[in-house]
Amino acid sequence: MSSPRRPNIVFVLTDDHAANAIGCYGSVVNTTPGIDAIAAAGIRFDRALVENALCTPSRAAFLTGTYSHTSSVTTLATHLTNDHETFITALKAAGYRTAMFGKWHLGHGPDHDPVGFDHWEVLPDQGEYFDPEFFTPDGPVRYEGYVTDIITEHALAWMEAQGDEPFCVLVWHKAPHRPWLPHPRHADLFTDPIPLPPTFDDDYDGRGTPAHHATMRIADYLTDVDLKEDPPAELGYAERAVWKYQRYMQDYLRCVAAVDEGVQALTAFLHEKGRFDDTVTIYASDQGFYLGEHGWFDKRFMYEESLRMPLVLSYPARVPAGASTEALVSNVDIAQTLLGFAGVAAPEGMQGHSLVDLVTATDPAPVRDAHYYRFYEHDDHMHHVWAHYGVRTDRYKLIYYYADGMGLPNTGDTSYPPEWELFDLEKDPYELTSVHLDPAYAGIRRELTLKLWDLQQELGDTPHPRQPVPEGRTR
Repeated sequence: MSSPRRPNIVFVLTDDHAANAIGCYGSVVNTTPGIDAIAAAGIRFDRALVENALCTPSRAAFLTGTYSHTSSVTTLATHLTNDHETFITALKAAGYRTAMFGKWHLGHGPDHDPVGFDHWEVLPDQGEYFDPEFFTPDGPVRYEGYVTDIITEHALAWMEAQGDEPFCVLVWHKAPHRPWLPHPRHADLFTDPIPLPPTFDDDYDGRGTPAHHATMRIADYLTDVDLKEDPPAELGYAERAVWKYQRYMQDYLRCVAAVDEGVQALTAFLHEKGRFDDTVTIYASDQGFYLGEHGWFDKRFMYEESLRMPLVLSYPARVPAGASTEALVSNVDIAQTLLGFAGVAAPEGMQGHSLVDLVTATDPAPVRDAHYYRFYEHDDHMHHVWAHYGVRTDRYKLIYYYADGMGLPNTGDTSYPPEWELFDLEKDPYELTSVHLDPAYAGIRRELTLKLWDLQQELGDTPHPRQPVPEGRTR
């Protein structure tokens, strides 16, 4: 198949939307007809993985096509300087009209405001769900209404004004980020009991200190701001945990419902204008999210629910409909993929891979044999997840918690030892038991330890000083 013109690009990105809450990924808790329609018209990526499961670094990776250590956007407190080349600046230079609406979360001010856009309206920091303020080149503006609807409506108005020139619009939502404030029109949705995930009562016995140390358990760490009401006083601990889960999921899924309505509006516009077939339409989230798996909410860990992002793409002029792939792909691949579809050369230094051949060729080559991940925000004041990095292959996952040389809080111990975890995802898909010390996995452990080290060298990342140098390698 071939396209008669350069494609439009409509890139919808949400915040903390787990694949498990999307119909085409097999959700048992909600339906998402808008997102599912993109997948049905194109391709669903079943192993789309982020390189750092945190909002700010992930958004930088999407834009720059680079890993956190290259962009220097490693935590929520490190912002993207606007001297970086992005797929937006490359598209703009190639004649595309460009716009951005929604959550930026990469800093504000002369050094951090969006660049390469003909028009932008972005939320300050996390933004507000109701009557939100937006930053624009002309200063702050406040709009009445619900943030998800406003972002969609403004994107549609801009698209309507573009005529026949190819455009790229980023529709980057705040939802369904905490504290999960849905629109009142969805207040009656999801009132039936929502199924508990199989690992809701996980006790972490099969893993080391980091899983025990994290403060993300729904039973203990969701607040009154999250729940909007107090649990019934008569409930015991276990019953209260389930009650909190239900409240959390109700509002989370209601926020997702508004997002999906926005997706339907965007694709309906493209169909009405006769432009859907020659538009690259992407839906993704900036990372995965725990929807009660392991008893948790939030993200950060390299475990699958956090690592795996939803990613669907349609471009009927070139991409066959109804496809899916288990190739290991990453958020660092999106920039080069969009530029590839547009026929624009990628800026030097991008570290991802174009997925154009993967989704258009009849017998594509593998994208990568292993995925590299790194989480830097060690033991933050809210979630207390240890800094770690690791490698994930088709079957196995190796994680090294280097802990940044820190100890456990309130113990006086500042040299708590780092820890390793190794999971056989074929035998243990829920990652309940690390086999790092199992003699039967000694060969796999060595192979992955070398792969981790070599990927760090290849990508230009520096192993933490606490990480042992594998035999046969040098620091």
